Amino acid sequence: MKKIQLEILGLSSSQSQSGSFALILGEKTGNRRLPIIIGMFEAQSIAIQIEKISPNRPLTHDLFKSFAEQVHVAILEVMISDLKEGVFYSKIVCSDGATTFELDARPSDAIAIGLRFGVPIYTVESVLSEAGIILSDLDENTEDTDDEDDDEDDDDTGTADRPAPTTPKEPSGQVSLDELTKMLAQALEREDYEKAAKIRDELNKRNP
Repeated sequence: MKKIQLEILGLSSSQSQSGSFALILGEKTGNRRLPIIIGMFEAQSIAIQIEKISPNRPLTHDLFKSFAEQVHVAILEVMISDLKEGVFYSKIVCSDGATTFELDARPSDAIAIGLRFGVPIYTVESVLSEAGIILSDLDENTEDTDDEDDDEDDDDTGTADRPAPTTPKEPSGQVSLDELTKMLAQALEREDYEKAAKIRDELNKRNP
């Protein structure tokens, strides 16, 4: 079965499910997009890895990585393998050096772990054909709906969503660098990684 490589394109609050997030995956050599609805914890874990933020204490997926490394198990790839009754299924492909084996996992967990190991994410044609959105169609829909919200519930499965990108408010430019550094430390201490990412971005802007 031919594998299709995916890449992470975005992560945004779900418009249809409160407290959930839409993880947008894109076909690396095509124009199809695969939106998957994930929980808040998994979204946070994926976001801090994408943003290269180091938490003060290891999250569950960090613990998995440390454990795998200690028992000399390598992660080879992540595969979103199936879609049944609106639910995505995935596998983490592992190797202990002598044997290759697969672990069943939710796509959100598999991707969070895969990011930590820097391995590719794949899917198969049957999944993309059923749940994928062609980029041109997505652009046309965005233009047609403009500011309307009532078209956000087109997908009845609850597994995918069209994200509405939002621009978070950045820390005020009047705050000094020292204060921003303290704010960053406090955000990390509280494990408020979303705020930490915004503060880090502001610091990077001021210190190119």
